[in-house]
Formats: sequence, C-alpha cells, structure tokens
Amino acid sequence: MKYEEAYSFIEECNKLGSVPGLASIKELTNELGNPQDSLKFVHIAGTNGKGSVLAYLSSILHMEGKKVGRYISPTIFTYRERFQINGRMISKKDFGFYLERVKEACERMVARGFNHPTSFEIETALAFLYFKEKECEIVVLETGMGGALDATNIVKTTVVSVLASISMDHMQFLGNSLAKIAQEKCGIVKENIPVVTMQQTPEVMEVIENICKQKNAPLIVADSSSLKQKKYGLLKQSFSYEGEKYEIKIAGLCQFENALLAIKAAQTLGVSLKSIKKGLAGAEWKGRFSVIGKNPYFIADGAHNEDAAKKLMESMHFYFTNRRIIYIMGMFKDKEYEKVIELTAPAADQIITVAAPHNPRALPAYELAQAVSAVNPHVTAADSLEEAVEMSYLFAEKDSVILAFGSLSYLGELMTIVEKGSAVRSDTHGK
Repeated sequence: MKYEEAYSFIEECNKLGSVPGLASIKELTNELGNPQDSLKFVHIAGTNGKGSVLAYLSSILHMEGKKVGRYISPTIFTYRERFQINGRMISKKDFGFYLERVKEACERMVARGFNHPTSFEIETALAFLYFKEKECEIVVLETGMGGALDATNIVKTTVVSVLASISMDHMQFLGNSLAKIAQEKCGIVKENIPVVTMQQTPEVMEVIENICKQKNAPLIVADSSSLKQKKYGLLKQSFSYEGEKYEIKIAGLCQFENALLAIKAAQTLGVSLKSIKKGLAGAEWKGRFSVIGKNPYFIADGAHNEDAAKKLMESMHFYFTNRRIIYIMGMFKDKEYEKVIELTAPAADQIITVAAPHNPRALPAYELAQAVSAVNPHVTAADSLEEAVEMSYLFAEKDSVILAFGSLSYLGELMTIVEKGSAVRSDTHGK
C-alpha cells in the first residue's frame, strides 16, 4: 500500500470518531498476534504535560543506549510523527507496509461481525506491530485521551506508569469531576508496577493513592519543592535537584515539574545519572511554549484547556512582563473555549482568530472572534493562517510579543509559515 493510499484509509476511519473501550483493540491486536506482549512500556497518562514528559523520557532512554519506540498524538508537523524510533519517524514505505497488514486484520474482524476499529485503534495496533518488528527495547507510550478505556491500555507489560498533571478536559468521555477524571487516568496503573506522579491537587492525589494501594503498586511522588537554584530562560533553563545540576531547553514554568517527573521515572528504571542529564538537555518538544521567531518574539503553545491556559498565562506574565501582546488563537468547538478565552483574552492588546484548516472539529474563526469580543473587543477573524501571521506582524512593534496558541492541529502549519517568513525577512534585512 502506498503512503497516500494508507493515509486516505486513516482519514476515512476518522469518520468513525472516538469509541472508548478495549474490546475492539483487543480483537485487532489478537488478529496481529498480540505484538504488544513482546514489548516493554513506559505508559504515560495525564491531562497536560504528558507530551513533554514523554519527550524527556524518550531522550533519556535513548542516551542510555536503548532502542526507544515513541508513540504520540496529536502531532504538529506531519502525521508520521506519531510513530518514532530514537527520534526518527516511520518512513512512508514502512507506514504503507504496516498499515496494509492492519487493514487486512480489520477486514477479517468486520467479516466476523465486529465493528470496524477506529483510526486511533488502528494507529495504536500499527505502532505495536512496527515497534515489535523493529525490535525496540522499550516503548514510551502516551495515552490518547483517558486511561482505563484508552486503546493504549491493552498493554500488560508496563515497567513504570507515569501520571502527568491531571485536570479537567474531555468531560463528555471521562466524567465531570476531578475525582472521576483521575479515576479514569489511573486506569493505566498495573498490579505491583511502580507509579510515578507529580504533585497533584488533594482530590486527585487521594484517588491515585487509593488505586496504588488497591493494586499494590509502589507510588513515587516527584516533589517539586525540592528543586533548587532555578534559572529561567526562553532557550535554556536549569535547576538543581539532590545536589545535581540539570539543564533543559524547553521553555515554560511548568517544565521544571515535567522534567522532575521524567527524572524520577528514569531513576525508577535504573537509568544512569549521565544519561538522565544528557537526555534532559537534548530533549525537544515543539509547540510547547516554543520560540519560533525573534524581533518580535513569536511564541507557539498548544494550550487548549483551562489548566493549560492558566499555566500559559503564568509563563507569559513571567517571561514577558509589561509587553504588548498579540494573540493568534484557534480552538476546537468541542473544547471549553469560553473558559480559555476568559483566562487569556484580558491580557492581549490585539487578538486574531483562526480556524484549523481541513479539520471538522475547528471552531470557525468568526464564531471564535464573537466569543472573544465579549471579553476583549480588540479582535479580528482571519481568513487563513497566512493572513493571521501577516496581520500579527502588522500589529506588533519590535518589543511586542506574538503568541499563537490553542489547538495543536493548526500550530505546525503556522510555525512553518512563520519560520519561512523569518528567513525571508532576515534575507531582506541582510541586503
């Protein structure tokens, strides 16, 4: 199967939506010989930060000399980013080859009376098959949405479960209280397997502690109050922990906590201090408070829910005190965009709204602008991402800051537009 044909098949399966539950993925992986049972997993759940923690851990384990599979969603620049080994994404040829085998398994299921698997179930099964046949020694696995009923939770060979920050999101699937959402996320906890978590709210910690007791799972809490000598920066940050100095290059105030969570998980796996330091220092995670332009500063961040919006605003106020701020904002209509607007819009001098191209979940730019105008009247809807970028530079002065945030689905394309434009501007300036 050629890549274009394979990708079209996935696009068609997207119409099946999201169906929580493990029956379909169990049947599909069974059809493929249960490749996941031959792998070892670091399984990560949470609402915000799990992608950053995954980036740190993947880099650390690679520095330890491991062949590391990495399964993530959503992606920023290209679909194939979902499936990576030691930081290299799957080739178009391999994607077509493995997807053809998964598609044939789906057809056998349907012929026996089962529902057709969803795109996420297909991608998850493909990841397991790909990582097994490429002989990965360990796979860093990110849940899609929840935990207990997430397709990734078919795995039985987890070596450590990691819980990133848990907050309100996907309430229509996971429940309308923090305790219910935490219960769902803690579904990845396995009998007798260590669990590493960051400090959570008391309500969430109570759920985590109870479930770990029930499953006799050792619980390790990454205590961020023990971090010392924090040095902040947009391109490099550092801190001390237990007498050792660590550096990271992912910006944002929350990254100290995410890095510590990765350290504790790596220590639980017996990784050397040298590999932890090198892995943290080398880890990248684009689209998370990423600097994609200077003069003026242009920041891209995937904050799309209430907790992420709060953290984004804390970072903006810290790094860019008393600056004029211009937003480019794009949101999904099934997210609590009103709460994100409430938290972010008052701080902006000008807001430009966009819709993620070719995405049925995208809130139209004009509708988003109308919602924003109730909080901040300085808002304009853009017809395209190119127009939004052009407008943002027109509104900005040299010491202004442009912040693009919201749905990750449009940030990759926008970042490419900005980076191309920056190269053109610097060439023009050089002449």
